[in-house]
Amino acid sequence: MNQARYRTLRFGITRVALSEGAPGVRYMRAEQSLQIYSQRITDRLKLWAQTRPDQSFMARRARLADGSLGDWIHLSYAQAWNSACSISQALLDRRLSVDRPVVILSENDLEHAQLALGCLVAGVPFVPTSPAYSLISQDYDKLRHVLKTVTPGLLFASDAKRYGKAIAAVASADMEVVLTSGTVEGVASIPFADLLATEATDAVDAAMAATGPETITKFLFTSGSTKLPKAVINTQRMWCANQQQMAQSMMALTERPLVLVDWLPWNHTFGGNHNFGMVLYHGGTLYIDDGKPTPALMHETLRNLREIAPTVYFNVPTGFEAIANAMQTDALLRKTLFSRVKMFFYAGASLAQPIWDSLFATAEAEIGERIVMSTGMGMTESGPFAIFVTSPHVKAGDLGVPTPGMDLKLVDLGGKTEVRYRGPNITPGYWRAPEETAAHFDEEGFFCSGDAVSWIDPEDEHQGLKFDGRIAEDFKLATGTFVSVGPLRAKIIGAGAPYVQDVVLTGINLKEVGAMVFPTQAVRTLSGLSADASMSEVLASAAVVAHFQTVVDTLSKNSTGSANRIARLCLLAEPPTIDRSEITDKGSINQRAVLTHRAATVAALHEGTLPVIIKPTV
Repeated sequence: MNQARYRTLRFGITRVALSEGAPGVRYMRAEQSLQIYSQRITDRLKLWAQTRPDQSFMARRARLADGSLGDWIHLSYAQAWNSACSISQALLDRRLSVDRPVVILSENDLEHAQLALGCLVAGVPFVPTSPAYSLISQDYDKLRHVLKTVTPGLLFASDAKRYGKAIAAVASADMEVVLTSGTVEGVASIPFADLLATEATDAVDAAMAATGPETITKFLFTSGSTKLPKAVINTQRMWCANQQQMAQSMMALTERPLVLVDWLPWNHTFGGNHNFGMVLYHGGTLYIDDGKPTPALMHETLRNLREIAPTVYFNVPTGFEAIANAMQTDALLRKTLFSRVKMFFYAGASLAQPIWDSLFATAEAEIGERIVMSTGMGMTESGPFAIFVTSPHVKAGDLGVPTPGMDLKLVDLGGKTEVRYRGPNITPGYWRAPEETAAHFDEEGFFCSGDAVSWIDPEDEHQGLKFDGRIAEDFKLATGTFVSVGPLRAKIIGAGAPYVQDVVLTGINLKEVGAMVFPTQAVRTLSGLSADASMSEVLASAAVVAHFQTVVDTLSKNSTGSANRIARLCLLAEPPTIDRSEITDKGSINQRAVLTHRAATVAALHEGTLPVIIKPTV
C-alpha cells in the first residue's frame, strides 16, 4: 500500500530527553533549546513599521449601510504604529495603569486591535472580554465579576446599539466609556476617534522604554467551570517566549510571508495570543473573518476563504467540518484554500475521523497531496502553546512533544498521568487571587494543568504524548471502574458525526455509563420534519432516533467493558448556555457545569423516566 503524500511540512521538534524524578514522576523536555527572543512584543510592531510600513498588518470588511459586508479595509504597519502611539498618549493622559486597565467588551475589529496595541505601548494592561457576557448573558453576572476583579479605568465597545444595554447595567462613574459609534442613553462617553486624534509626545517613548519582560500585557479570563472565571496574568515574557517557541516548533510560520484568515475571538488565548501574536511577531497579515462555525455565519467564512488564501489555517473542529462539507461542491473554495496553505491546525475539541478523511480526500483530488492536519495542547495559563505534534501522521488525540524551553512533569495520580508545565511561557498566576494561584502550582513551581496524558507509543518517547482526558472530568462507576471521559466522548462525537455537537457523560457512582448528547442543527434535515417543528419533535422523530440507535449499537460492539460502553443515551433539546457556564463562546463544553445544572435530566436518564432513551440492542 502506498504511503499518503503530504505537502511538505517541517517539524522543528522531533526528539526529547526524559529523566526520572521521585517515584511516579518523570520529566520531559525538547532536545532543542529555546533561541533568543524579543523582550517586548511592541518591539516587533515597531520593527515592521520601520521595515515594511506599507504592508497590511490587518484587514476587515467594511460595514455597509444595509448591514452587509463590503470590501476589505486595510491597516498598514505604519498606520498601526502611529495609532498605537496616539492611543498610548491618550491612556497615559488618563493615568491608566495595572490597577486601572482597559476592558474591551466587543469582538475582533480594527479598533479593538489598535486599542490593544496602544495599551501595549503604554504599558497599560487590557482585558479582552467575551462579547457573550454583554450580548447573550441576561444577568451580566460574569461581566460584573470581570469589572470587579480588574477595576478598569476605561470601558470600550464598538457599537452603542449592540453593547449599550450591558454598558448601562455595569458602567460606574470611575470608568470612562469609549465607543466606536453611537452613544448610550444616561451614560457619558467619548468616541474612539478622540483617542486616535491624540497627539503623541515623548511620554509615549518613555512609557514603552519602561516596559519589559515582567510587564503585564493583558488579563485573559478563563471560561470558568462551576466557579467564576479567573483572570490569568499575561506578561511580555510569556507572549514573546511563546511566539519563539511556536516558531521553532511550527517552522511553516517562518518559511514564507504569513497570511491568516481568522475568526477566533481575541478574548480567548487561541485567537488573541496564539494567532494575533503570531502575525505581530512575524510581520504577517491577518484578515479578520466575521464568520463563525455556525449555520448563520459560516457562509461569511467560506466567502473569505474563496477570496483570501491563508498560508496556515486555524479553526475548531466544527469549522473544519463545515469547510470539508462545503468543499465537496465548491470548486473556488478548494482552489483558493489549497493554493498555498502549508498546515491546518485544530484545537478546542476532538476532530472526528470522517472530517479528516474528507479533507484528505478532497486535497488529494484537487492538488495531489494532503495538507497536514496538526494539533497540540496548551491552555490560557501556558500562553497557550505548550505541546506540538512531531510528524504528519497525526491521529485524533495525539498531542506530541514539549516546545523548546519548557519542561513537562508527568505525575502518576493513581492510574492517570497528569501533565504539568514550567517555562518562560507560563503565567505567574491569577490576578488578585493568591490562593487560587498557590493551589495551581506544585512544590517545584510546575503549573498543574489537570490534563491527563499517555504515550503515543510507550516504546518510543520521541513520538510524544496523547490526550487521556481531563482528570476533573473523569469519574468512577459504583463498581470502582474508572471512566476516562475525554477519549470516550471523542468516540461518540466521531460515531455520531455530523449530528453531534458535543457530549456529556453521566454515571458517577452508578452502575453504567450514560451520555447526554447536544445535537447539531443538521438533525433537522435528518428528521424530515418541517422547519417549524420544535427541537423536541425533531429529536423524537423516527429518523433521528434510528440514527442514534445505530451509533449506540456500533459503540457497544466496539466496547471492551462497562467503562467504555454507553448503556443509555438521550438527546438534549435545550442547548448549553453561557450564563450557567455550560459552554464558552468558543464552543467548548463544560462537563461539570452541565452535570450540575441538569442533574434532574441525569437522574431521569438513569431511572429510565425520560420520554426517549436509546439503549444498545446488541
